[in-house]
Amino acid sequence: MGTCIVCGNEYAQVFDVVFKGQLYSFDSFECAIHRLAPPCDRCGCRIVGHGIESASGLFCCAHCARHAGVQGAVDHAA
Repeated sequence: MGTCIVCGNEYAQVFDVVFKGQLYSFDSFECAIHRLAPPCDRCGCRIVGHGIESASGLFCCAHCARHAGVQGAVDHAA
């Protein structure tokens, strides 16, 4: 049995992740995302996909990046 560092759940199938040289144990991807995924600098939601990185910050989507003043930010091109 292992223990999730986020929720404290004891679980037989806890998995470990090494991130930036530190070992973390989780019982679900949900807890791993909660702990490791960076927050959007505008809305605070966790960035699970690629996000948008600029000199002014890290954003979950083009909408948030544009609101923060990033010029030409798009989620995808048609």
